[in-house]
Amino acid sequence: MTTTTATTTTVPTTTPTASPTYGLTPTRILRSEWHKLWTVRSTWFTLLTAAALVLGVGILMGATYTSDGGDSDVDTVVLTLYGTQLGGIALAVLGILVTAGEYATGMVRASLTAVPRRLPVLWAKAAVYTATVFALSLATAVLTFLTAQVFLSDSDQAASLTDDGVLAAIAGNAAGVTLLGVIALGLGAGLRSVPGAIGAFVGGVMIVPEILGMLPYEAMDTAIRYFPTQAAGALGSATPMPGAASPGAALLALLLWAAAALAVPALLLKRRDV
Repeated sequence: MTTTTATTTTVPTTTPTASPTYGLTPTRILRSEWHKLWTVRSTWFTLLTAAALVLGVGILMGATYTSDGGDSDVDTVVLTLYGTQLGGIALAVLGILVTAGEYATGMVRASLTAVPRRLPVLWAKAAVYTATVFALSLATAVLTFLTAQVFLSDSDQAASLTDDGVLAAIAGNAAGVTLLGVIALGLGAGLRSVPGAIGAFVGGVMIVPEILGMLPYEAMDTAIRYFPTQAAGALGSATPMPGAASPGAALLALLLWAAAALAVPALLLKRRDV
């Protein structure tokens, strides 16, 4: 009688390797917003336009200045960086495009789908914009001041970076322009319309304070010192400006304005679907 014995072959089992997971982190969100900012042609155009306006007007002011022209009482930093008023408008438009531009193209839906918590998208946009604009504004202001001083070296407006208050005024000028741009960015995120945000910035931030300043009320004159454009102007002067806020108070006022401008769209992002 024959007995057949069955042999059992054990097949080794392998545990499948878990696929890598890519979670959302603040660094990755910042990197995403950084790439989005620099891959749009409007970014390069507005940044170059802003820098060219500041540098061009600064050279013009330096080349045409004469000591007997009646401008000897004008602060040197204010004189050389007069083009900041024009360059700041271009930077404000960029801030609006960073936020409202995504609503215009519909890309905001993809951004908010990728980051369901939403608010980190707004903070990342503000952080990337602030770092970019401040670095550009500071470098442009230093270059403009030094270039203008080539023409002013033999005049009563001659100055150097080591003079009292000059570096602080140049840095304050860059900070003021940057915070004005952050306010514009907040308006773009809140209104979600490029034309509407531009109109709100020009009308509400630049024109309304000038109109209010015409009212014959002392309390109004005091309040206007802390409006965005007036506070930014106080930051960019190496010498105290008559009737202006102190640099510390002006910086605090601008920070509060910028925080308020970002708080409104942050609240809307939490309450609306998109």
